[in-house]
This record gives sequence, C-alpha cells and structure tokens, in this order.
Amino acid sequence: MDETRLRRELREAALAHRPDHARMLARVERGLAAPEPAARAPRPRSRWTAVVAVTAAVAGVLGLGGLAATTLGDRPAGPATGLPAPGPGARATATIDPGSNRWWAQNDLALTTDAPVTALTVELRIARTPGVVSTGHWRTRPAEDFTVTARDEGRFLVYRWTLKPGRTVPPGPHVFAGQYNHAEGVRDASGDTYTVVLTGADGGRSTLSGDFGTHRPK
Repeated sequence: MDETRLRRELREAALAHRPDHARMLARVERGLAAPEPAARAPRPRSRWTAVVAVTAAVAGVLGLGGLAATTLGDRPAGPATGLPAPGPGARATATIDPGSNRWWAQNDLALTTDAPVTALTVELRIARTPGVVSTGHWRTRPAEDFTVTARDEGRFLVYRWTLKPGRTVPPGPHVFAGQYNHAEGVRDASGDTYTVVLTGADGGRSTLSGDFGTHRPK
C-alpha cells in the first residue's frame, strides 16, 4: 500500500470514530474507587528547580511586603503620640555690660527669637562673690508683660523674668539685665549662668543655657 492511500484511510478512520462516553465515564469511576497507590519517593530536585523555588518564595515575600505597605499607607493618620513639637528657634549671648566698673556690674543677656513665644522664663544666676548685692534689673520688653523676682538662692543672686499668661514675645532681639554691687576690684563672672525656656504657639518647648565666662571689667 502506497503512502498516499495509507494517509487517506487513516484520516477517514479518524473522522468516522465516535468516542464511547459511557465507557470513559466507567473508567473514571473505577479509578476513583480504586485504593490510592503507595506514595512514591520524592524525586531529588535539580539545582535549577531549587533556584526557581527560592526565586518564587522571595518574589512572594516581596509581593506581600508591598501589599502591607500600601495598606498601611491607605489608613488615615492617627494623632502623633510621644513626639513633642520642636520649640521656637532662639539664640542667646551672655556678656558683662561695658559700663560695669570696680564696684558695680551689670550682666546682659541678649536673646533673639525667630518666632512668636507664648511662654518665656529667663533666669540669670549671679554667683555670690564678696559684696554682691542687687541694685536693680531691666528688660527691653514691656514691664507689664512680666513677673520679675530678684532673690538670694543659696550661693546665687537670682533674677527671674516670667512672661504673664496671655502675653506674647514677638520675633526679634530682646535684652534682660541684672545689676549688682560687688566688692571693690576685678570680679570674676565665670560662675554666673543663665537659663532660658521658651514655648511656641504650637506647644513646642526649647531651652537655652550657658555662662558668662571670665569677664574682667575695666
């Protein structure tokens, strides 16, 4: 039989074939009812299979991470807790006034604020060297805006200015000064210190502190 005839007969037989659905269904039912074959030993994975599995696992982890980040990002932001607002920016310079002399001195604190301040405490602590006695104080801000005290506290004469509730210190330069007599001669002011506590409109607080160093008036 030549090849052309053989191909024609095979094609005609295929077209004439009709599957026996009943027999096929019976075979499926017998297969389901038969006991499961004993588990075959797992085939050792090739190096390529292991690489594919690890890559898929890593991709799955990265996919889950991206999903979590997106979900968290979609949540409405809650109120911040435990993170105080930054305080108002400010700078301070402590000096002994050039008008000081061998019997009397004035400590000047130049304070510059960068934003409105709604609460402010300025404290000058003058070390009680021989003969230190308060002779007064002043500030460039209105006197009615502050409560002021000058008292002896241990080894210091302390000047304290406290901004009254409801008052505001605007941005800009401000000066606070404490005056006192002292024993005749050159007074060492290295023990004198200052502390400034500022609060902004948003409740943020900042603190400045330092000393007057060693100043020797003329």
